[in-house]
Amino acid sequence: MAFFGKRAGSEPAEERRLRMVSSQIEARGVQDRTVLEAMRKVPRHLFVPAELQRQAYHDGPLSIGDQQTISQPYIVALMTAELRPASGMKVLEIGTGSGYQAAVLAECGCHVFSIEILGGLGLLAAERLRELGYTNVLTTIGDGYDGWKEHAPFDGILVTAAPPRVPGPLLEQLVVGGRLVIPLGRAGQDLVTITRTAKGHEQRSVTPVRFVPMTGKADHH
Repeated sequence: MAFFGKRAGSEPAEERRLRMVSSQIEARGVQDRTVLEAMRKVPRHLFVPAELQRQAYHDGPLSIGDQQTISQPYIVALMTAELRPASGMKVLEIGTGSGYQAAVLAECGCHVFSIEILGGLGLLAAERLRELGYTNVLTTIGDGYDGWKEHAPFDGILVTAAPPRVPGPLLEQLVVGGRLVIPLGRAGQDLVTITRTAKGHEQRSVTPVRFVPMTGKADHH
């Protein structure tokens, strides 16, 4: 599968990207200016297979190979906004995928630590992020269930695949006041935001979603 071709001209792609943000994201209530500006900047069409670039700014997910997807633009924006990103934040991403979500977080000024369980996919994403100049993203190949203890704690954690329940290590690697945004469930999934407090954790349901299942250790917990 050929990634990252140059079929989509930069000017038409930019016009489609701006329209995507206004009609799919702002229109649905995402108001975080940092997130909106990041979504306007990141060239989403360069994070999908070349043959799908014309669909990159459509209102839906797209296949990126290995039975994985790049999420619908609105969901990317919503999850990012739920983290309340700010310049200098340390954010752990579980599921690098194509690298698009990591790029959006990086454009928000976050220092991103991203883990991908599928080696081929993760290496492609790392290459693309480097080519586009995202020096504030560090990637690795591994099982995200255990988080990334070496770089913990994190101000925010964002998970792009759905486990049946919240991985304990991720809760442990949040700072007090930090937020974990994660889809939960197998058949029916909910996007939830969990905030670590001085006394424990507070969980809030955001919206029903449909993500690929988290694999690896998540299958056994």
